[in-house]
Amino acid sequence: MIPVFPYPTIFGDIGFEIASVSVDGTPLPYSRISKMEHTVALHQSGREHWDLVTLRLSATLPAQEVADGQWQDIQCLAVLTEKATNVRITAMLRAGARGSWEGSIELARANHSIRATLSLMVVGTVDGVPGRLIGRPDRDWYVDLKSTTPARQREIDIVEIDFRDGPEVSLRPFKDAPWIIDTAGEIPTVFLNTAAIEGFVELLHGTGGSVGEKVLRETVQSQIAQEAWTAMFQAAISDLDLDEDGTPQMPGGWRGSVLAAMLPDVFPDLTPTDALYEINQRRVGGFSWSELQTLMQYAAGKRSQVAKRVTTAVRSVHRGGSGDR
Repeated sequence: MIPVFPYPTIFGDIGFEIASVSVDGTPLPYSRISKMEHTVALHQSGREHWDLVTLRLSATLPAQEVADGQWQDIQCLAVLTEKATNVRITAMLRAGARGSWEGSIELARANHSIRATLSLMVVGTVDGVPGRLIGRPDRDWYVDLKSTTPARQREIDIVEIDFRDGPEVSLRPFKDAPWIIDTAGEIPTVFLNTAAIEGFVELLHGTGGSVGEKVLRETVQSQIAQEAWTAMFQAAISDLDLDEDGTPQMPGGWRGSVLAAMLPDVFPDLTPTDALYEINQRRVGGFSWSELQTLMQYAAGKRSQVAKRVTTAVRSVHRGGSGDR
């Protein structure tokens, strides 16, 4: 959704690029920087251990529009954030000739864990009010600490790991759970516990087996999918950004994709904009929240085909029981 501001904003295109990247002073190969995907891949950057990444930035504003507009004290502000670590770093760019701006921002390894988002905010004084957002590029950049390929879109991660004795200490309290859904990072992750149930992971990977094994596999897969959809939807609506009028904005990345997929089933009679407004009103006011949970569960079940899988399982059990008599 495109936000609407009650004051003049920049209409023309705003360019924003990462011109180069250095890791502890050593240039990162250009193959790890994708201008098409707007993504930088830092994993296996040539150094197993590194401390600081410097991103050299360039931006361009529509010079004539800026010169003729109703703004003063224009500034370009680079903002580096990561929700997984709750880190926010800013840096001011310097104005150059003909609408160009340049600068740099630093990413400290100790402050980030998975994927950071790099945004550009163009702010200025409008109608005597300083610091108003008057423009931003159409696309943010991503700095991926876990990927070797600079790909913008990533699907949900599935990680097989021993909850009891594995390297992830945070999973040990859930040592008896067969799986856990984690939406705290930039990419949702399904952790499959290799130590909880003997043969569990092998069952999920299987393709053959008896009719009973196939039904069990599909039923478990749909249950995991339903929990994942539910967890992702809850994460997506728990931190909605609001514009100056209090209207919730459609988030970017996987959160926006999840909402776009599920909102038509949660509120089939509302547009996505109105559905987000309804959700935010319920969250803030605390009314009908239990009803929303039911709608959310229904939508997640529909996405993961739970009804179909359960129906197949029930029919399989019924046929098996009839055959025994």
